[in-house]
Order: sequence, then structure tokens, then C-alpha cells
Amino acid sequence: MKVISVFTLSSLVHGFSIPFASLSLHPPTRLFSLNSDTAVVCIEYQNEFTSKGGKLHEAVSPCMEATGMMTNTLEVVSAARQLGAMVVHVPISFPPNHTTISGEYGILANVKEGGAFEAGTWGAEICEDMTPQEGDIVVGGKTGLCGFASTNLDMVLRQNSIKNVALCGFLCNCCVESTMRTAYELGYNVKTLTDCVAATSVEAREAAVEHNFGMFSTRLQGVEFIKELKEREEVFESKRQFFRA
Repeated sequence: MKVISVFTLSSLVHGFSIPFASLSLHPPTRLFSLNSDTAVVCIEYQNEFTSKGGKLHEAVSPCMEATGMMTNTLEVVSAARQLGAMVVHVPISFPPNHTTISGEYGILANVKEGGAFEAGTWGAEICEDMTPQEGDIVVGGKTGLCGFASTNLDMVLRQNSIKNVALCGFLCNCCVESTMRTAYELGYNVKTLTDCVAATSVEAREAAVEHNFGMFSTRLQGVEFIKELKEREEVFESKRQFFRA
């Protein structure tokens, strides 16, 4: 698969260099449709979470199994590609020794202590089942909780005229919710796929879905989101056939 080389943007403003997050781009292959304004944003589908042997897999696996999270997610991204929506991957990674994490408390301190998501390791790789396909975009540079904060995810979405974002991934009460809040404040139409997210306990996931998600997004199951995509595509196809007649 041809991949455009990773690049880093910088801008000189009043003598200061402002770094932007790196991107890994696959050549766009999406067909124009009513779903071209929609992106599925897949947060941290990496081996540390998804795969046996991952440092955090045992913590999240009961929640993943309870909802069928991986199966649901794979169905969503497959449908999204077929129906003209964009798939965006937002992994997290840290340099050796996690030198970018200075805090002594909280979840990032725990990540550092456990040596998780170290760049260049198997644990930090996107899992095999979620391997990016042609037309997908991989946004690099995530080193914190929010998918927007240290990356140019917002720029990528706006350059592709994305208005609707559907969020899925890990952890639903941490990085997913943080990304959700920012997307909401940035003016995106935010949907969160409730059976395509996981936390370190079933109870934590249920609490986030019930009490928090509805404040910043529309809650949908994967099949409901796919149904929306199909309905929009049917409208587009009917209009296209009308004008061809």
C-alpha cells in the first residue's frame, strides 16, 4: 500500500516556531456522497488495549466482551468506507521513558509507570484488525487525553469538509469523552457509538454513557449509525437517478 510520507508542519509567527502534529495519509479514494461530510474517529485501537499481551488489555477486556466492541467497530468502519464516509485513526504514543509526561498523578502518570504506548513498540501499534486501509487517515502526535489537543485533527477534518464525527475507542470515560467535549465545542455534529467504546470496567462505561455522553453528543449504537449512513446514501442515489433520467 502506498503511503504518503509523514510530515510535520510549522509556522513562524513573530519569531516563534509553532509545531503541528504529524500525519500519515493514505491516498484518498472516497467516492462523493452525502456521507462525505462524515468521519468515524477511531481512538487508540492499539495493541496495549485490544490484544492479549497488551499492558492494559486485561483491564478493558471484560467491557469489550460485554458489548462486542471490536466486532461492532469493524462493522462500522467497513460500512463507513463503503458508504463514502472517512475513517480517521487517532493513536497515542510516547517517546522512550515517557519523557513528555511530567505529572506525578492521574492516568498519564499510570501510563508512564507501566511503560505503555511507547513509540516503536508492538503495544503502540494499531491492532491488526483495525489496520488502516486506503482512504483512511492516521493522525499522529496524540500525547494526551484529547484527540485534538496535541494534533492537527481539527485541520484534517476541516480540510476534508467534515461536519459530522462519530467517535469510538478507548477509554470511553477518558480520551473518548475528552475528544467528544472538544469536538462539541468546535462546532462538529458529534455522535458517540456507545457499543464501540470501552472503559476499565463495565460500570464506568455505563456511567459515562448514561450521564455524560448525552451532554456533548448524540448517543448511537453502531447499527444505528450504519443505518443513518445507508439512508443518506439512498437519498443521494435517488437524487442522482432522478437527474440522470
